[in-house]
Amino acid sequence: MQEKFPLADKILKMKPLKNRYFILRHGESKANVAEIIVSYREHGAHDDFTLTEQGERQIRSSVQEAKEKGILDSGVIMYSSPFSRCKRTAEIAKEVLGIEGNIHFDDRLRERWFGDFERTHNSNYQKVWDEDIKDATHKNFNTESPQEVQERTVSLIDDLENKYKGKKILLVSHGDALQILQTAFLNKSAKEHRQLPHLHTGEIKELV
Repeated sequence: MQEKFPLADKILKMKPLKNRYFILRHGESKANVAEIIVSYREHGAHDDFTLTEQGERQIRSSVQEAKEKGILDSGVIMYSSPFSRCKRTAEIAKEVLGIEGNIHFDDRLRERWFGDFERTHNSNYQKVWDEDIKDATHKNFNTESPQEVQERTVSLIDDLENKYKGKKILLVSHGDALQILQTAFLNKSAKEHRQLPHLHTGEIKELV
C-alpha cells in the first residue's frame, strides 16, 4: 500500500494551483568536486562549499536560456536554501533575470540531512537511497527520512499558495530535496524519488 501524506494530499490535489513553480538545482559545488556529503547547515553555509567556477557558468547558462525562452523573467519570485551553494546560485539567477525583489531564504529548502554520513565520501548516498525505496519513513544512519523532506518542502508550497496568486516562483535547492518534492507533485510516495529522472546541477524544471 502506498504511504499517505496528508499535507501533500491537501495541497497538491487542489486544481489548479494558484502559482507556477519552477525548481533550480544549485550549480556544481566545491563539495561535489571534493566528493563529500555536506548536508548540515553549519557546514553548508560556509563559503568553502559554495559554487565552483564551472558551477557559476552552469547557472548563468541555464538561467539565460530560460530567460530567452520566456520561461523565467524579472517578475519571478525566488525562494532559496540558505546553503552557500544555493545562495550563490540564487544570486546569479537574480542578476541574469534582472529581479529587483529580494531573495527569500527558507530553511525548508535546505539539503536533506544525511546523519552519520556528514563530511564522508558521497558514495554513501547510495546506502541511504537503498533504504529509501524500502520505507519512506526510515531514519537509518540518523538521516532525515524521505517523508520528512516531502512534508517540509510541501509545507513551503502551502505557504506560497496562501501568499501569492498568479506568480512564477523559482525554488533554488538541492538534489534530494527537489527529487522528493517532485514526488508530491506527481502523487507518488517519497520513497520513489530515485525512480524519477535525475535532476542535474544547474537544471531548471517546472513542477507540474
